[in-house]
Amino acid sequence: MIKCEMTGRSYEDISEGIWDDGEFISWDWINEQLHRQERENAFPGADAELIEVFDELVDTAIRYKEVTDRYLPIFGELGELYAELRYGLKRNKAHAPGADGRIGNDHVEVKTISPVKKKHKIQLKRSGNFNKVVVVRISAEFEFESRMFERKRLGKGKGKFARISWASIDSGGTPTGDPDAQQAVAAERPEADAG
Repeated sequence: MIKCEMTGRSYEDISEGIWDDGEFISWDWINEQLHRQERENAFPGADAELIEVFDELVDTAIRYKEVTDRYLPIFGELGELYAELRYGLKRNKAHAPGADGRIGNDHVEVKTISPVKKKHKIQLKRSGNFNKVVVVRISAEFEFESRMFERKRLGKGKGKFARISWASIDSGGTPTGDPDAQQAVAAERPEADAG
């Protein structure tokens, strides 16, 4: 039996690690460090413990889907947590009215498009207290994408809600085409976008 100098775990086979300056270091420990570094690079400046919790929640949601063939209803929380890690969102208290949090001085509303949604659209209350929107899309394979845009991109419109499709926001967070005209159309006539 050989003990890993980094973890104290015992291993029977020396092929389960490497020797470095006379110390045995396991591949398990090396791979954990590489994974941690990869995740920290994906979310620069984010709390490492929060990244770990996010990954555990995603893993749990994946396992739940595999076992039950149903989705665990936590997509909204995952979307907000992703925005916190990706953009540095400082979240408001749970169920606080207005926005979901702040990025710098901006009040931010986070909307999540989950794999259970047939159409990749979000709905926003026009009366909400926010000036930026982060849209997080989670695929059936639990891959995450996000886009951020300013509230003024919603354009003027009628009704209590604005509806925006994922396709109408380019990857840089800017609505494609004529922003005011396109967003007004998307907000007022959601049936015009099949996406």
